[in-house]
Amino acid sequence: MNTSLEMLIDLFERAALLLICLFFMIRIPRFKESLQKDQHSATERVVITLVFCLFAIFGTYSGINVEGSLVNVRIIAVVSGGILFGPWVGIITGIVSGVHRYVIDIGGITSIPCLITSIFAGIVSGYINRRVKRSLRWIYGIGAGMLSEILTMVLILVMANPYELGLDIVSKIAFPMIIGEVNIGLIVLLVMSVEGEKEMIAARQAKLALDIANKTLPYFRSINSDSLTEICRIIKDDIKADAVAITDTHNVLTYVGFGEERYVIGQEIISDLTKEAIHSGKFIIRNQVQDHHTPQIHSLLIVPFEEHGEVTGTLKIYYRKAYKMTYSLQTMAIGLSQIISTLMEVSRIEQIREAANKAELKALQTKINPHFLFNALNAIASTTRKNPDKARELIINLSGYMRYNLEVSDELIDIHKELAQVRDYVEIEKARFGSRLTVEYEVDDVNVYIPSLLIQPLVENAIIHGVLKIKGPGKVTISVKNLENKVRISVKDTGAGISEDVIHHLLHDNVPANKIGLYNVHQRVKLIYGHGLVIHRLSPGTEVFFDIVKENL
Repeated sequence: MNTSLEMLIDLFERAALLLICLFFMIRIPRFKESLQKDQHSATERVVITLVFCLFAIFGTYSGINVEGSLVNVRIIAVVSGGILFGPWVGIITGIVSGVHRYVIDIGGITSIPCLITSIFAGIVSGYINRRVKRSLRWIYGIGAGMLSEILTMVLILVMANPYELGLDIVSKIAFPMIIGEVNIGLIVLLVMSVEGEKEMIAARQAKLALDIANKTLPYFRSINSDSLTEICRIIKDDIKADAVAITDTHNVLTYVGFGEERYVIGQEIISDLTKEAIHSGKFIIRNQVQDHHTPQIHSLLIVPFEEHGEVTGTLKIYYRKAYKMTYSLQTMAIGLSQIISTLMEVSRIEQIREAANKAELKALQTKINPHFLFNALNAIASTTRKNPDKARELIINLSGYMRYNLEVSDELIDIHKELAQVRDYVEIEKARFGSRLTVEYEVDDVNVYIPSLLIQPLVENAIIHGVLKIKGPGKVTISVKNLENKVRISVKDTGAGISEDVIHHLLHDNVPANKIGLYNVHQRVKLIYGHGLVIHRLSPGTEVFFDIVKENL
């Protein structure tokens, strides 16, 4: 075995020591977490720089002495640090290790070349970190290391005195020093493999956030103290936190877990950290809380909720152990807060829409057409002279009709109660129009609950826009049929018949003002049962119906 090959093997052994040290260091959670970050704090950068400076100095001390020169792995440490963590780590490591190499061998034949190339290696490696695609950095790292060693050999030849001694040194150390830079690729790939785990962690934590969102979704349909408490409890259990809280921008909305007896729901936010997160819109991590009013809490993560770019509250996660706020937990919590922000915004919009719909429905329910009321009273007045008993019946009909409109809620009601209101309405209309209007009922014995005011608008439409649009008598048939797997509710008339244009506009949400009642029923039926009204032109007249599948009853 020749001397150059032995030195090469020795270099690989020393590089293997660096690899082993790095391997065990990346098993340490906090160090591993630092490696996985895209941005490092000043403290983390100092620690990382110190580590690689120590590696480079170790490389110098463990070098093999050849004619006053040291065959070592210093450049490997410098280039690896710069490529992995950027220019500042590379340049500082290069300067520190280069100056150290010069100081321990001042006046040595290779001390100045080693100083120069150590700094050169730091600069080049930093450039690679900034300019080269991540997947190619290990190859460029090997090239940068070899280039640095080649420069070292050239400088030794240029500066050596006598030249023959420099040539002798270069002839012995050039091959192992240059080839040994292959180890840079191994170190870079090792550390980058840890960085690569970041994507798997992000995917795993994203799945956890989605699972939590899926579990909490039902509670966002109506946001209140109870639902928020249940949401916090689910989050706490799934991430194994000691406590979880949700706040708005001023008050604590809910707090679940350790220390909850200290909190009163609705109390004003007293935590300066929470106020800071709300003011800045940035998440806050404390792995060693010193000033929390629950002394047993040592780790804290506060993530703001945002809607339309404005902070609307925070999600707070607590642990009693210090340093529990890992990178993976931060990733999950930030993703979860974004999902919760969206769910809360959607929930708030839905609640506003629901309130508006209820208000609109209530307005429809309580609104009695003044013309109808005027005409009904006229009909009763004229009947009073001719047939007082019939007039009393009509007063009862009008009273029942008005009471139904005023008292009915947005809850489902028995169809027979709805039909009773329809009968009251029909009796008043028959009193007005006499023989021109005939109404028949074909009602099977069914047990069906429907929203209020679905049938009466259809009957009114059939009378006003159907029967009364023709000369002579007309008939309206109201039927509730118990079919094999559904119940069909239909209103059929022998009137003028609905136009195709009205049907087209109804199905495309472009409804004339005089058909708004029909459109309202169509939209409500579609929302509740999945399909809107079915309208058929008859000869003569029109049929309007909708089906209720029995599994929805």
